[in-house]
Amino acid sequence: MAVLAHALQMVGWWIAPLVIFLVRRRSRFVSFHALQVLLLQGAYFLATMVLIVVWIAVIFSQVFQAQSGQHPVAPPPAIFLLFPLIWLFFMGCWVMMLILAILYSIKAGRGEWAEYPVLGPLARRILNIGPGGAPGQA
Repeated sequence: MAVLAHALQMVGWWIAPLVIFLVRRRSRFVSFHALQVLLLQGAYFLATMVLIVVWIAVIFSQVFQAQSGQHPVAPPPAIFLLFPLIWLFFMGCWVMMLILAILYSIKAGRGEWAEYPVLGPLARRILNIGPGGAPGQA
């Protein structure tokens, strides 16, 4: 189930790991891996939403500037340069998510308590799990 939590994030996003997390709550190992995936998907979602809001704000600021009675100006070249960079960022994030899903699926399949760099310790604190799956201190 821990392998599925990592592997299914590519097609089930946060839904598949959430179902696994809720169904397999008694297994510390599965809960730990599923919670890591949930935290990763949450961070990815938040980063995506922030970038989309910034992008829309830039577009609307250009529209409102043109409608406010000022002399219409051509869009700045930065918008045309920024769009490919944003697209490359999204594609890079997707590739990173794919690599993490494959790598940590393999590690979970081997029975390793592998942690994501920042989110692993957070998942351990939330679940009160120590290194190697030992119960944490209260």
